[in-house]
Amino acid sequence: MTDPDPLALAREALGSTPAWLVGGALRDRLLGRPTDDLDVVVDGPVKEAARALGRLARAAAFPLSDAFGVWRVVAHDHAWQVDLLPVNGPSIEEDLAARDFTVNAIAEPLDGGEPIDPFGGREDLAAGRLRMVSAHAFAADPLRVLRAARLACEFHLEPDRETRAAAAAHAQVLGRVAPERVFAELKRIVGARSALRGLNEMDRLGATRVVLPELDALRGVQQSAYHHLDVYEHTLAVLEQAIAIERDPEPAFGPLAEDVARLLSEPLADELDRARALRFGALLHDAAKPATRAVTAEGRVTFIGHDREGAELARAVLGRLRASERLRAHVAALTRNHLRLGFLVHQAPLDRRAIYGYLIATDPVAADVTILSVADRLATRGRKAEEAISRHIVLARELLAEALRWRTERPRPLLRGDDLVAELGIDAGPEVGRLLSQLAEAQFAGDVITRDEALEFARRLARCS
Repeated sequence: MTDPDPLALAREALGSTPAWLVGGALRDRLLGRPTDDLDVVVDGPVKEAARALGRLARAAAFPLSDAFGVWRVVAHDHAWQVDLLPVNGPSIEEDLAARDFTVNAIAEPLDGGEPIDPFGGREDLAAGRLRMVSAHAFAADPLRVLRAARLACEFHLEPDRETRAAAAAHAQVLGRVAPERVFAELKRIVGARSALRGLNEMDRLGATRVVLPELDALRGVQQSAYHHLDVYEHTLAVLEQAIAIERDPEPAFGPLAEDVARLLSEPLADELDRARALRFGALLHDAAKPATRAVTAEGRVTFIGHDREGAELARAVLGRLRASERLRAHVAALTRNHLRLGFLVHQAPLDRRAIYGYLIATDPVAADVTILSVADRLATRGRKAEEAISRHIVLARELLAEALRWRTERPRPLLRGDDLVAELGIDAGPEVGRLLSQLAEAQFAGDVITRDEALEFARRLARCS
């Protein structure tokens, strides 16, 4: 049984009411891209039209914006949604004239007929060109500056000279746009297949210094001889490597490739999967380097503490963008722990206690940050790079295998806190927590296997304290 076509349902529900498919849904159809998110402009009562569609499709219908009279209808299985909007102006042509870009200013009558394309949007699509509808487009909504970068990378469109100039002239006003709207566009840019193109377009439009000043501040910050790029270019190179791992984990992780792909495809927060959250980690992992840069008496460049300070900075950036607490905590943890694996390379081969220490220190992002550390290492090609990369990847594969098992097969404790209180005659408190922590490490290392062994181990620890 095929899923119902939301466009056919809308056509049937609206009957003789004049209505048009508009915006991104029509653009995607013209590009041959499937879409399950439709915008329909209605020349009539929108509420009644939405409720009629909801009844016909047995879907939820609810107001989305009282100020603009927009209603949304969502399929019961969330397979599609239709936003119904009133005509903005006395005619559909006037409605289209108020839109952002020509490729979004096309309308197709719902009951059939030729597309209405007063600004040449179809021709621009065919030419790969992004062109504003009017000189007032960015003044009407400065978020369109960021949207220009997003459309450029999502659809491989090149802004024409006039559009780019007008967008750049309004970039500073992005600072007054609601953070939630900015983050919605930024997520799509960072998550796009051509994310680097989107970030480059943000840069050309002057949007980066307004939306992500922490990223802009990395320009020209020189690093040690082990780096071949400044911090800004290195950051983009880490993002590029993270995207490459996301697309094909096999070169970096060999037999673990399928496990990596499954991990990265898991939903995380804010409509992002773990792969897209990792991209934000790549963008922000070195954000504190400008503030922590120092040069020793011998001329060596250092960034001591940039991991710790970077974690707080990453949290602040995402907080400013109104990201969820889960995403803030996740990216902050990636930033705080992105150096750990690199430090352990010099101690390899690791014993079980060292592996346990890594898992505990990086929990709950042990697997994710291991992947980020590989992207970071692959993007660092200064002095002795090939040897360093080879050693890093060997250890990363070992630790990633442990981290993936840790997520699903974490050992159950042999003893609980109340067991220690009863068996050892000690008071509940910090001492119990210390004993449990050391017991867990010993159990992971294989030093204690049974409950009796764990009790004897705890007794020895208590006597020595």
